[in-house]
Amino acid sequence: MPVRDAVASDVDEICSLIEEHAVYEGKNDLKLDREQMGRHLFGAEPKAWVLLAEAPDAPGVVAGFAFCCWNFSTWEARPGIWLDDIFIRPEHRRHGLGRELLAELRGRTDGRVEWEMQADNEKAAAFYAGLGAKTVDGWLQYRWLPG
Repeated sequence: MPVRDAVASDVDEICSLIEEHAVYEGKNDLKLDREQMGRHLFGAEPKAWVLLAEAPDAPGVVAGFAFCCWNFSTWEARPGIWLDDIFIRPEHRRHGLGRELLAELRGRTDGRVEWEMQADNEKAAAFYAGLGAKTVDGWLQYRWLPG
């Protein structure tokens, strides 16, 4: 099952996946600016990167993605990966694509791979636990919005 780095011509597919994920999570009105996303991913100073997973039974058909950026741990003195979003289209689930995307991320750093998950997502929690991922006890998430 191929996992590959996204390229500039994948911007529409990436945005479609993000919008589909939003609908899956109950946010039906998300519409992304493809040009802006293209600049952030493939412009002169990229801010993030994307892995795409292709459907095992339909080569070339994008089944899911992992949207990532690099982070850095001062205490470990090495880079890691922040996984901002991972999504497999429902019709392509149960083929190991999520596991394959995460394995690719794990192979790209000897640092931490970190992400967030909604607290009530029991299926995802079981999946991540099956990978050996652990919750980060004792930490709270903060968000500082503009304005």
